[in-house]
Amino acid sequence: MKRVVMKFGGSSVETIEKMQLIAKRIVLKRSEGYEVCVVVSAMGKTTNSLIQLAKQASTSPNKRELDSLLATGEQVSISLLSMILQEMNQKAIGLTGFQAGIKTSGLHTNNRIEDIDVSLIEKYLNDSHVVVVAGFQGLNAAGDITTLGRGGSDTTAIALAAKLECACEIYTDVLGIYGVDPRLYPQAKKLYSISYEEMKEMAFLGAKVMEPRSIDIAHRYRVPLLVAHAHEDQTGTLIQEEDPMEHRPITGCSVSEKIVLVNIQHLPASLTLIAHLFVTLANEGVNIDMISQTQGSDGFVTLAFTASADDLDNLEAVLGFLTHDEPDAIIHIDKHVVKVSVVGSGMRTQSGVAAQLFQLFADHGIVYKLITTSEISISYTMSKDHQHQAVQLIAKAFDL
Repeated sequence: MKRVVMKFGGSSVETIEKMQLIAKRIVLKRSEGYEVCVVVSAMGKTTNSLIQLAKQASTSPNKRELDSLLATGEQVSISLLSMILQEMNQKAIGLTGFQAGIKTSGLHTNNRIEDIDVSLIEKYLNDSHVVVVAGFQGLNAAGDITTLGRGGSDTTAIALAAKLECACEIYTDVLGIYGVDPRLYPQAKKLYSISYEEMKEMAFLGAKVMEPRSIDIAHRYRVPLLVAHAHEDQTGTLIQEEDPMEHRPITGCSVSEKIVLVNIQHLPASLTLIAHLFVTLANEGVNIDMISQTQGSDGFVTLAFTASADDLDNLEAVLGFLTHDEPDAIIHIDKHVVKVSVVGSGMRTQSGVAAQLFQLFADHGIVYKLITTSEISISYTMSKDHQHQAVQLIAKAFDL
């Protein structure tokens, strides 16, 4: 019998009525001859509400206890959806992350999946049950309940599909994946297929539909992925191996809004000093992205880099120490920037994309501050004031 993992996000299960609708979709999939494993998120904004409760209880909630608290959201979902399926005369059972054999490691509130013992899931699938698994959670070696951080339910679903050797269907509140976020460009076109590599790059560069680490698992284990709307019967987007046929140079445009740009002038040109700065930032959990270094003729360098706005407190603390040690260094943090990126595997074989972008920006007076490239992407840091115009121009120029 064929198998599939179906994942439903928080907006898809936020009410009993919506759960009843997805239960009908699940029963239909069973009628098509599939064994079905379902992964669900917490209902609606439940996780946010639980975090607020924790903050009322403690100014600095213990992360072990926070994990135990947050994991209850998905447990509510699996119980209710299993009851609804049973009411529809479909055998079903809900399993928490640890009951489903999900073994994790790492820091509390941001664990990673080490392995999954799917023997219990297999047992119930073989007995014609729909197995409803709590996403976003697992159990570590110490026996503690853990959560998987941002995108954790997607990661759970794709990892289960990899272990069960089947496809994964991600159901959400969008019709699929678009070349540009429709909120930024309402005329954006839906993609009917995209490669793992392009999707991972777009997610890393700001696209919010999928998390990079979940796509990484799908790519590594060749899990076919479908992203579709939970409540509308329309064709979604298939994420799979790259199509060997010729394709256009640009597949999509992503925008990362939560970044800051650091510019450090009059910094001594010391390899040791610069290495120490980045090691200290790494030790403080500050993730550095774009980097530019300009060598002066006076023994000093100008260093610029971007970081996540979420890391701003730690970033400012490290730069404070740098100012103390190097009082002549001039540091400026620009919080009014975004990163606009174009992505497309066709750039490997088709020239002229960078030239077209530079000309596009020059013609319309769009000033950029930092540029980075990979084999399949080009990213520009620019003022937030230029974000809307830049996205519009790129989308029209490349028919996104």
